[in-house]
Amino acid sequence: MNTVRQFSSLICVLLLLSGCTYNTMQQKEEVVFQAWSDVEASLQRRADLIPNLVETVKGYAQHERETLDAVISARTRATAVQIADKDLANPDLMQQLQESQGQLSSALSRLMVVVEAYPDLKANQNFLDLQHQLEGTENRINVARQRYNEAVQSFNAVIRGFPGKLINDRLLHLERKEYFKATAQAHETPAVKF
Repeated sequence: MNTVRQFSSLICVLLLLSGCTYNTMQQKEEVVFQAWSDVEASLQRRADLIPNLVETVKGYAQHERETLDAVISARTRATAVQIADKDLANPDLMQQLQESQGQLSSALSRLMVVVEAYPDLKANQNFLDLQHQLEGTENRINVARQRYNEAVQSFNAVIRGFPGKLINDRLLHLERKEYFKATAQAHETPAVKF
């Protein structure tokens, strides 16, 4: 009788634990999706600011057409790569997105170098406002990426740990999500020349 009671208690505890873990896994996956939406919103904000920045620079730097075209081209490629929630477990799509965003960042950096040659442009209030908005957006993107990676780490730990792995393998079949990683260019030390 005592053994039956202990066994029943054990079963109740396991069922309660599995229910809590199931809910936790669902909640953590939703946090990943929400964090990814924040990354996408920040990337879209940057993409929306770029045409205004390019148009402002065009007025001052007509002969810098190649650099301006490179920025617009990089923006087009970066906004063409779209990742749905279901694709967050696809390492190839994540890498494709990260590479296109890295190319856009690189093109923007080259544009800022061109801007240095135009003192009147650097003093133009419209340009300064756009530059500040773009800098703020870059910071938002960085924060959103960090939050996304924290959400991914938490989610992946739950689906890979005990008892989450058992519940996931038997019931949910949720896939491990991919981190937002640094691009190859991020590992290169930028050359500073005076």
